[in-house]
Amino acid sequence: MDTAADIYSPSSSSSDVDVTPRGATSAVERALQLIQSDDSDSKLQAAKEIRRLTKTSQRCRRLLADSVIPLVSMLGVGSPESHHESALLALLNLAVKDEKNKVRIVEAGALEPVISFLQNENLSLQESATAALLTLSASVNNKPIIGASGAIPLLVDILKNGSAQAKVDAVMALSNLSTYPDNLTVIFGTSPIPYVVSLLKTCKKSSKTAEKCCSLIESLVGFEEGRIALTGEEFGVLAVVEVLENGTVLAREHAVGALLTMCDSDRCKYREPILSEGVIPGLLELTVQGTPKSQTKAQTLLRLLRDTPYPRSELQADTLENIVCNIISQIDGDDQSSKAKKMLAEMVQVSMEQSLRHLQQRALVCTPTDLTITNSCTSEVSLK
Repeated sequence: MDTAADIYSPSSSSSDVDVTPRGATSAVERALQLIQSDDSDSKLQAAKEIRRLTKTSQRCRRLLADSVIPLVSMLGVGSPESHHESALLALLNLAVKDEKNKVRIVEAGALEPVISFLQNENLSLQESATAALLTLSASVNNKPIIGASGAIPLLVDILKNGSAQAKVDAVMALSNLSTYPDNLTVIFGTSPIPYVVSLLKTCKKSSKTAEKCCSLIESLVGFEEGRIALTGEEFGVLAVVEVLENGTVLAREHAVGALLTMCDSDRCKYREPILSEGVIPGLLELTVQGTPKSQTKAQTLLRLLRDTPYPRSELQADTLENIVCNIISQIDGDDQSSKAKKMLAEMVQVSMEQSLRHLQQRALVCTPTDLTITNSCTSEVSLK
């Protein structure tokens, strides 16, 4: 049997199609008739069929939008408990990659029963409810409504005590919700960092889970109590450094952002905890191979990590090489110093190769005809 996680996993969502499969139109019409029925068994059959039809078809999600209200009614206390999960999974599929359905589901009153399922003893229903909140929280319009509904403390409790899959979905939902400022304050008030760090330490550092954990941590260390909580967790800073070294492009950006926020807030307090986890090689790599944001943040953090916060003389420029040499001179052990110097040399070589390739590409694109000067100037692309 498919789990809720199957619905929005990269492998399944990438198979979405924009055309209605052959024979699906009649199936859609039949499902809409059944879901409006007064017969309990017919409703259950319809919910299962809607889930099937909307699993891979964006068009079916739109065609079955009218099923939202009757599906939400199946989540209520008056419906048989056996109907709850089938209706919830159908709603989850309807919401995937469909902003209008996400909003429609919340407006239909789904949040109250879904939130109650987070506390249900049925772990399968609990997981499905967490997955539903993850999907619904991706909507900008839903973020403040979910935040005000009381869902956040329950999601943090799932992050603490839930199943492995529910923990992953909970941290992703919290990361989604944290982009709304009022929600971030509520999230911070639940003291979630120990549970986020616990998940980060055990998950694969190149995973989407690690990316969302670091996104949430980057937001939470904007509070002093959040910075204290992270450094107070055993191997907490190390887990962030490991993502900086091995994470996805976006995860590395969040990781260096979190460390920069800490060091920038109180250099004297957080410089040593960051340096002691061997952050230098990863930062050096980011200065060359990271996104533009990552590169800037890595360079800024390297400057903050140098031994003295005061500017050098004009004869000693504040170059990356000087910054790094200053930092590694403070690190005990010849092996680590040698490793950092070697890494710097490799980064310089990579930077030179990238610059050369860029120049070669420009040379290929910039032909003599490209250099012809014209008398006209336009701010728009001509229609062809």
